[in-house]
Amino acid sequence: MGRLAEVFAASAGGTFPPPDGVVEVVPRPTPLGLEAVLEFTAHALVATALAPDDVLRLGFDAYGGVVSPDFLRWLAGPDGEVGCHDAVLVRRGTGHSDLPARTDLDDHPRVLDSRRRRTRVTVYGDDRGLVTVGRGLANRWETSVELFENTRGGEGIGRVLISEAVGHVPEAEPVFASVAPGNAASL
Repeated sequence: MGRLAEVFAASAGGTFPPPDGVVEVVPRPTPLGLEAVLEFTAHALVATALAPDDVLRLGFDAYGGVVSPDFLRWLAGPDGEVGCHDAVLVRRGTGHSDLPARTDLDDHPRVLDSRRRRTRVTVYGDDRGLVTVGRGLANRWETSVELFENTRGGEGIGRVLISEAVGHVPEAEPVFASVAPGNAASL
């Protein structure tokens, strides 16, 4: 198990890295070529293909420095892109869901985005919306959700769809969802 996988497993159980001001540079654990910065209270991990010395010599700290625009632009490089800063939520898989697979949604923008960031993505849904379930950073289970525009009475429907999504993950396995803080309804 790599360092990121260890941190994800511990965090899913409520144990976080110590608030020691350390920036850890760890190998990029994804076949998709994505770099990542994970921020905890006074502790950060930078998952990259770059040499640790190259990252650390810049002097960006674990108190918000490694998520500053200057650092993220440097990490992305001249041809890379910087995504948004997400809050990461976690639940446990339940191993049971009635939400059916939906191969007819393979061209939906949410599905295309999910497949850019994850492997082994499966799409599930019904007339209310869709969820994706796949393997993401450090091979962790990840999900995303989108309500369809015609969904009425949206309060709570996203929560129901997420409950169905985690049912497609083995019981007790952590499932992660990244949510842009501006999407307050999802938080």
